[in-house]
Amino acid sequence: MGVTQVYAGITANKGLNLEKSKYVGLSKTYSANNYITDSAAGGTAISTGKKTNNGAIGVDKEGNEIKTILEYAAENGLSTGVIATSSVTHATPASFVAHQPKRSMEEEIAVDFLNSDITLFIGGGRKYFADRSDKANLLDGLVKKGFKVAQDIDAIKNTTSGKLAGIVTDEHLLTYPERGEFLTESTQAALNILDNNTKGFFLMIEGSQIDWEGHDNDAEGVVNEVIDFDKAIKVAFDYADRNPGTLVIVTADHETGGMALTGGDITTGEVKASWGRTGHTSVMVPVFSYGIGAEFFTGVYENTDIFNKLMDLYDF
Repeated sequence: MGVTQVYAGITANKGLNLEKSKYVGLSKTYSANNYITDSAAGGTAISTGKKTNNGAIGVDKEGNEIKTILEYAAENGLSTGVIATSSVTHATPASFVAHQPKRSMEEEIAVDFLNSDITLFIGGGRKYFADRSDKANLLDGLVKKGFKVAQDIDAIKNTTSGKLAGIVTDEHLLTYPERGEFLTESTQAALNILDNNTKGFFLMIEGSQIDWEGHDNDAEGVVNEVIDFDKAIKVAFDYADRNPGTLVIVTADHETGGMALTGGDITTGEVKASWGRTGHTSVMVPVFSYGIGAEFFTGVYENTDIFNKLMDLYDF
């Protein structure tokens, strides 16, 4: 989700909720071993404050485990969660919870979820928990650890306390709008649960499929996914308005597709785009911040500084 994807959403939707952010920065996204990062290294940089090699999840470039911001939060008594429209074992959500040398090790990543201190996670990926090559049923293991295992959005929305594993599809969810308001409803459900902790919480929410539509060079798909993500942003901003001690960061791990807006109409919402490639690019991505401490996220800086700024703010 680079600047172009954001402005495509602003154009098509005649405005986005993330425009309420008064503070905007730019993040440098390169990884430890490549000018163009992948989601694993990009997510790990944000979650740990360390650049790593493409494909690595929660480990440094030598393969050593690095503690994530989510793990620091849990150690300090905060509740924690991740939400994605992909499998929860996919690169970005995994990089906040798991520690594996390769993002493709999704069965091992699922075990890391089971063994973590996370409060809730919501998304797809059931097969990595229940249809595994080792025949283990990690859903049973989650129940034994006190999780409610919810396998549809209604069960997720009906959960208001405790630990929740909301795993609604075998792998990834459908694209938007086919999947409905899953992301918005999951975000609200998660906030309802996490708000029970008076010490606070850390929650990572990913509009996963903005990236995939970029890989497909599908401008309409990008717009749909950005608008869906923006609805979840509104839920987060509204929560921050009601709870003045809240900070919301909206950013990306990289841009995908080299998307260029070559025409359009701000009054009709028409967007015309061309594409530089089907993979990721190296351009800086925007960082929107809202709420307490938002002013610290302006400027141009490394993606690792998002972690460092959070650690400084919250003194973990």
